Amino acid sequence: MSLLSLQGVEASYGPAQALFGVSLEIGEGEVVALMGRNGMGKSTTIKTICGMLAASKGELTFDGHDLRQLPSHRIARLGVGLVPEGRRCFAPLTVEENLIAAARPGPWDMARVAELFPRLEERRTQAAGSLSGGEQQMLTIGRALMTNPRLLILDEATEGLAPVVRQEIWAAIARLKREAGLSILVVDKSLKELAAVADRAVILNKGSNAWEGRIAELPADVAVRFLGV
Repeated sequence: MSLLSLQGVEASYGPAQALFGVSLEIGEGEVVALMGRNGMGKSTTIKTICGMLAASKGELTFDGHDLRQLPSHRIARLGVGLVPEGRRCFAPLTVEENLIAAARPGPWDMARVAELFPRLEERRTQAAGSLSGGEQQMLTIGRALMTNPRLLILDEATEGLAPVVRQEIWAAIARLKREAGLSILVVDKSLKELAAVADRAVILNKGSNAWEGRIAELPADVAVRFLGV
């Protein structure tokens, strides 16, 4: 049984339909990449999973719970942790305050997050707004981990970061897969890095499934057509 299952999900922004029957499965401990050009429905799919946008049709379940019937805070309490696009730290709060703001009991605590991202321990008493972009991204990932999720969703977690910081984030994702056994849904554009961590990839095109499989088996013509690479 899949931890997360989307079957034929449709969703709209008012009269404008954005998802046209999206299907997606993530098992326990599995890492799945969600890919596609900009505007193809990736972030909309994440919003629908997290209850920020209502699904108008289809089935959407997490650990057997019907997510279509639940508000966002209930979905989070089931064990869905989101690292949103654009970081969105609580800028006036310190690093420590950001981390404990949504903390829930479990194996992820301040010490474990600091082990994954040592720079957060060094900046513990600094205001989040004073951190670099890369440090803010580490903080946002750490904050999501402090909710002790069963599924971690990363929406463009490396976008706009310096190459050296991007590699730190990818190394952390690989470690989460290897050591924590988390289920992860990751949205990103980097085929090379995704291929190293993802078990499977799902490509969306105009709000519909266009391809699914192992990234290593992605045909070149499909990559060019749907990813532009």
